[in-house]
This record gives sequence, C-alpha cells and structure tokens, in this order.
Amino acid sequence: MHAFTVIFLLALALTTGVQLWLAWRQVRHVASHRAVVPSAFADRITPESHRRAADYTVAKTRLGMAETLFGVLVLLLWTLGGGLSLLDSAWHSLALGPVATGVGFLLSLFLIGSLVDLPFSLVHTFGIEQRFGFNRTSAGLYFSDLIKGALLGALIGTPMAALVLWLMDHAGALWWLYAWLVWIGFTLLMLWAYPTFIAPLFNQFSPLDNPSLVARIEALLRRCGFEAEGVFVMDGSRRSAHGNAYFTGLGRHKRIVFFDTLLNTLNEQEMEAVLAHELGHYRRKHVRQRLITVSLFSFTGLALLGWLSGEPWFYSALGVEQASAHTALALFLLVSPVFTLFTQPLLARTLRRHEFEADDFAAEQTQARDLIQALVKLYRDNASTLTPDPLYSAFHDSHPPAPVRVAHLERNATAS
Repeated sequence: MHAFTVIFLLALALTTGVQLWLAWRQVRHVASHRAVVPSAFADRITPESHRRAADYTVAKTRLGMAETLFGVLVLLLWTLGGGLSLLDSAWHSLALGPVATGVGFLLSLFLIGSLVDLPFSLVHTFGIEQRFGFNRTSAGLYFSDLIKGALLGALIGTPMAALVLWLMDHAGALWWLYAWLVWIGFTLLMLWAYPTFIAPLFNQFSPLDNPSLVARIEALLRRCGFEAEGVFVMDGSRRSAHGNAYFTGLGRHKRIVFFDTLLNTLNEQEMEAVLAHELGHYRRKHVRQRLITVSLFSFTGLALLGWLSGEPWFYSALGVEQASAHTALALFLLVSPVFTLFTQPLLARTLRRHEFEADDFAAEQTQARDLIQALVKLYRDNASTLTPDPLYSAFHDSHPPAPVRVAHLERNATAS
C-alpha cells in the first residue's frame, strides 16, 4: 500500500471520528438542556419553543451524522474503490478529445454526486423541515428548483471547466496561477450577476411596499453612506417558514433583500436594527475581507493542485489509473476536505468576530434593544437552539451562541 494511501485513510478516519464526536456532543448537550430555558431568555422564550428548538437541532444533527458516514462510503467508492477510474474510462471510450472528455467527466461526477445526496435532501426538506412546521415547498416546486439548479450549474460550469482544463493542459507549469485569476474574475462576475439575473430564476422580488418602513430604511442608508439599487421583498414563504435578510451584489447593483416571512415577524424598529446589522458587515469591510480570505485559500489550493497534478503517486495512491487534468481536479475536490477540518474553527472564529462587529455597528445606528428583540424572535421562529455545545459551535457556527451574542448587545444597550 502506498504511503499516501495510508495517510489518506488515517486522515479520513480522524476527520470522520472528530465530526461524529462533535455531533454526539451537540446532541447530548442540547438534549440535556432541553427542559430549562436559559435564564437570560426566560421571559422571552417559552419552554415549549425552547423544547421545539432542541428537538429540531437534535434531529438535524443526527441526520448530519448519517450523512457524514454515508459520505465516507461514497468517497472511498470514488477513490480507492475505483469509481473515478470507471467513470473516466467510460468518457475516454467516446473519443471526444481531452477537454470535452474532461468537461463531461466533471459534469457527470457532479450530477451523480447530486443524485447520491438527494435522499438526504428529501429527508431534510420533507421529513425534518415538514415535521417542525418549516417546509412550505411542494414536491413540484422542489424538483423544479432542482432541475433549474442543475441546468444553471451546467450552463455556468461547462465553460469554466473547459477553460480551466485547457489551462491545465496548455498553460505550462504556472497554469494554476492563470486558473486562479480566472476564478477571481468569475467570483466577482457572479457577485454582480446573482441579484439581477440568477436569484430571480428561483424567487420573486418585489419593491418594499411600506412607505413608513421605506422612509426609515432610506434614512438609515444615508447615515451609513450606503447606496443600493433598491429594497426588495423575497417570496421566501413559498419554500420555508424561516426568515432572513441580506444584501448582495457589487457596486451600484447592490440590493437589500428581506424575506417576506421576516416582515410578518418584526416591527419597523426591529427591521431597521436587523438591516443596520447587515450594513455593519459592509461598513466594517467584512465582505471585502471574506473575498480576500477566499482568494488566499483558493490561491493556496490551486498552487498545491499545480504540484500534485504532476505527481504520479497522487493518482495511483487514490485509486485512479490514468492521470489527467480532469481526474486531478476531481481528486483534489473530493479529497481536500479530509485534510482541512481543523481550519474550520479559525474561519468560524473570524466570522463570529464579524458578527460582533456588525452588532456593534447596529447598536451605534439604531437601538441595541431593538436588535436584541429581533434576534430573540428569530431564534424562536427559526427554532435556533439557545444551548449549543461550545466545542461543536466553535467548529460549525458562523454566528456567536445566542446567550453570548445577546449578552454582548445588552452591554451595548447599558452603555448607551
């Protein structure tokens, strides 16, 4: 057995063991705190809502554990089980040429992966989400979204894959640098195109029709120096009872979007506070920082792939018989998560710091207590657990735990 095969199997076992252990901790911790609402929320969250959130969290985490184990099996079948080699041989038999073969191989790999993951998605949507009263999508709408997503992915992914594969075969040793520049350009293009061209394929967006709230939002935007294409309401209730708000886009094409479910939950002051939090990400340059972080990670990853793709052992140690640009890319995408689990706490910590900074900004521009009240309503209505396991949260949560976040805002409210 090749040394890298052993390393891969050991890393896979470690990663899987840690993921399952963290999930087990989460289930045990949330279940053990199910009966009692944390004292900071005792007058805001009912025991019934708290128990519902605990049960919802436990159900999702247990499904995630099953998905993790199944994912390990699928990964082993693709790699050491010879699945990639079998798929590669099937495409080579068509004699389409290296780029067309590579694009077909990658698209079929992603399609098969989506079909393999489909049962878990169905259980999540029509099982867990349905049982806890969140799912509002029909089977027809679900599969319509699935088909549109697949077609859109193929439409966008085909030229990108073709260009990257061509660079890998024709651009020399520094192909990965050119591919990185292409990726950066593509990312910026998608940020610009998403709100105007992509999101409307799945949801309807209408201008916010509440003059009082619009006036309040426009005053906030002027105070923050934020220019947007408009404030829109998205028909999120067609698919889910969960509520959210976000802004998206680049330059003058930025849009502020509220889920319609959010408008039914929060009052105007709370809506303004939630928006101020989202604007805080913009004013504190979090979007730019995250783009830089993603760029650095992709730069490092592509540089590593540039080296690995030229090493015969990279293919043979992972069960691939014939080295090629597309099998190198597929192997790297499949295997790299096995070695990156322990970067998650660092990234999650940065994202949680961003949330604190955005909360601080919101407290400066609006009333901290309005944001607290909005968050409590969102925790309640989205069935977000108030008692996550600290270690699980450190790996997985991009937002601070509810008690920590609310306590931080309470200090802001007291200081103001």
